[in-house]
Amino acid sequence: MIQDPVLLNEWHVVRPASQVPVGVPVPARLLDEDIVLWRSGDQLMAWQDLCIHRGTKLSLGRVEGECLICPYHGWVYDEAGKCVKIPAHPDQVPPDKARVQTYHVQEKYGWIWVCMGTPSHEIPPFAEWDQEEFRKIACGPYKFKASAPRVLENFLDIAHFPFVHEGYLGDPDHTEISNYEAVVDENGVTADDIRVWQPDPDGTGVGKHVVYTYRVLRPLLAYFVKREARQFSILFAVTPVSEFESEGWMWMNMNYGYDVPYDEMVQFQNTVAGQDIPIVESQRPERLPLDLQAELHLRSDRTAIAYRKWLRELGLTFGTA
Repeated sequence: MIQDPVLLNEWHVVRPASQVPVGVPVPARLLDEDIVLWRSGDQLMAWQDLCIHRGTKLSLGRVEGECLICPYHGWVYDEAGKCVKIPAHPDQVPPDKARVQTYHVQEKYGWIWVCMGTPSHEIPPFAEWDQEEFRKIACGPYKFKASAPRVLENFLDIAHFPFVHEGYLGDPDHTEISNYEAVVDENGVTADDIRVWQPDPDGTGVGKHVVYTYRVLRPLLAYFVKREARQFSILFAVTPVSEFESEGWMWMNMNYGYDVPYDEMVQFQNTVAGQDIPIVESQRPERLPLDLQAELHLRSDRTAIAYRKWLRELGLTFGTA
């Protein structure tokens, strides 16, 4: 496991909740650690995917009632992660140390979140989740061979829209980024009143300037909203699978466009993410530099500057330089 004190105590998205049915162990990976997810009735578990007997993956095993059974020697673990039966020695009481490493786990916003340490905070609120007028569209996971802070910072970057996402999010004939401020406080980073030209920002076929607000809620969780009457927002979570392997998970939220097919909206975001991936994977150094002297910064980079300053204040070491 990667020993970053900040990320060990963070909540991370590892799977859509729909992919972890009752009675089926499901593998995942987080911070270079294999995890097994499984349910027993209403109870959800996240464990190290490792039988403590001979190191076999428990995700290859099976669920019986309230227990998870190792596929190798049939060791039986209860919901608390304690071995309660060793088939080769049925009359022996398993020793207390015969326990699986367990992790904190929650199901929220249709995702399963895991914290491998001691949670330093609650999962941040997602305002649109409980607002019925918003259509919510799940996208991802988008797989990046890149560090998670690099992936998150790309989400915050609007100056690349006219070049990486020409015709989708930007236009090479309209490249100027308005002046704006980015503030760091106890809630993370907020960048407000960012004006940018987009060719078709609300599905009407008419290009115009739109105003964004970006928020970095946690080191690897961010959100933006277009401040229009027809509102569009995205909640973006980056999972640090390993130092240079990440997954991006999105909820797109809109209070219009109910007639647009769901698959069409997903395909649009798949296209945009597909344009981002090779760019982010090409960035060097692979670790995000937190020393602001290491790269050249401009006024249009204020959100990224604030993000890097905040990560440095937090003491994040994972995926940074």
